[in-house]
Amino acid sequence: MIESTQPKISIVTPSFNQGNFIEKTIQSVLQQDYPNLEYIIIDGGSTDGSVDIIRRYESRLLYWVSEKDEGHGHALNKGLSRTTGEIMAWINSDDMYTSWCFKTVSEIFSSFPQVMWIVGLNSWWDSSGAMTNTSRVPKNIFDYLLGRYAWIQQESTFWRRDLWERSGGHINQDYKLMVDGELWTRFFLLEPLYTLDCILGGYRSHSGNRAKHNYSTCLHEMDRAIALMEKRCSSDVMKICDRLRCLQRFQKGCVPRFLISSLGRRMYPTAFSEAAYKNIGWQNEGWTIRTLPYSL
Repeated sequence: MIESTQPKISIVTPSFNQGNFIEKTIQSVLQQDYPNLEYIIIDGGSTDGSVDIIRRYESRLLYWVSEKDEGHGHALNKGLSRTTGEIMAWINSDDMYTSWCFKTVSEIFSSFPQVMWIVGLNSWWDSSGAMTNTSRVPKNIFDYLLGRYAWIQQESTFWRRDLWERSGGHINQDYKLMVDGELWTRFFLLEPLYTLDCILGGYRSHSGNRAKHNYSTCLHEMDRAIALMEKRCSSDVMKICDRLRCLQRFQKGCVPRFLISSLGRRMYPTAFSEAAYKNIGWQNEGWTIRTLPYSL
């Protein structure tokens, strides 16, 4: 067998009673025919036909199991602990990747060794699988500290194993919904997020979305995770954050929003320079690292 020169990508799908959607999720992973993939499915004991669907693909899975677990975070830890790939991610059993996703992710991480984690453009599928919207939503540690965390799209996020291990190498099971948001707080303490101007995957919007039905819990968990992150931030980060918070207070007062960023760049040029977003865009027939201006 010829060893693949492309980095190994490890994907985990946690699932519970998503029989209406899970096959499309599985196909979005496997039909890319990425040559160095390990794919794991952790099912929580579904009773809706999901297991029969998973069995149809078991010859192409590194591992799968269907058994009762302790929730979303526990399922992810069970799956991620079995992975060995250099690049890691998870895709929930109602979401999907685009067909070019893994090829692009591999190219980015191979081309830019300094990049530790990336997120593609935020994108949404409807219940039938049609993509309905997409937008660039750059985020950094300062956005999180200012409470502007909505949203780093988990199904479009990939990271290196080195970052995963340095951040603790686990999903925090104390969080029931925002296990991704809590993980991002740990990542931000170590490395900047790069927004990639490419659609990598999308969130499927349907009537059964847990986040929609438990939105207030999502917000509470995010506030809790960010408060803990702030306690671990360096003094340099907090100095910049304090200046941005000062401007944010103006924004809530009498200063028109469109003037805030302009005012801030004149008052605190260093803070705005440090808060600029990391971006990877297509330019001159290739991917290029660049910065996007920070905006309040």
